[in-house]
Amino acid sequence: MTDADIELFQADGAIVLRGVFRDWVEPLRAGVARNRASPSPLERTVRPADGSAAFFQDYCNWQRIPEYRAFVFESPAAALAARLMRSKTARFFHEHVLVKDPGTSVVTPWHQDQPYYCVDGGQSVSLWIALDPVARDTVMECVAGSHLWGKGFKPMRFDGTPLYPNDNLEAIPDIDARRGELRILGWELEPGDAIAFTFRTVHGAPANTASRPRRAFSARWVGDDAVFAVRAGRTSPPFPNLKLPAGAPLDAPEFPLVHSH
Repeated sequence: MTDADIELFQADGAIVLRGVFRDWVEPLRAGVARNRASPSPLERTVRPADGSAAFFQDYCNWQRIPEYRAFVFESPAAALAARLMRSKTARFFHEHVLVKDPGTSVVTPWHQDQPYYCVDGGQSVSLWIALDPVARDTVMECVAGSHLWGKGFKPMRFDGTPLYPNDNLEAIPDIDARRGELRILGWELEPGDAIAFTFRTVHGAPANTASRPRRAFSARWVGDDAVFAVRAGRTSPPFPNLKLPAGAPLDAPEFPLVHSH
């Protein structure tokens, strides 16, 4: 990863990193298989009403799935995250597994991640790692520069209901209607490639019309300025046992400090 990559990440809020996790594809595939065979209580699978294939999601399993734990502590992810964030530290926030089975009609709506989370701060990065080849027309997309819009948009559940009914946040604009005026980033990916994007970057993903699954492992990191945020309701993911005051550093066993220099 070059200094130019870091500059581009800071400017656009998203970049692609080619082949950086190639050695972790097979372990993470094994972890995802273990995860699907034994989901956590936080598992959120979307089963479309049209009868098409499922969209499996689960998160916060790194402590019980050995392949995930090994990735967090042994892969280059933490060091890469710190460089991208221009942070001295990289603290692991959580992992999120997203599997769109072949033919699923589920569209991931445009959204930002940060309003869903119990964290605030300018230094953040998700590493969305492809575990299968992903064509450009089925890959997740990011709106370049949207992390600099200075807004937090209303977080919505996939069923179209608000996560926090009384948060007074602005609804996200109709990104698809504005494609002609926005710069939408997306890439064809090979297994081991990763899309790096900030928690404030607006992003979404189309249905998986391909004949193969679209397995992704998203590892989420925060930097030096991360603080605990109190939201207007139960965050996603929830951390019900977390006891931190608003504005406190995000220093808790749930969020291990993996990299420091």
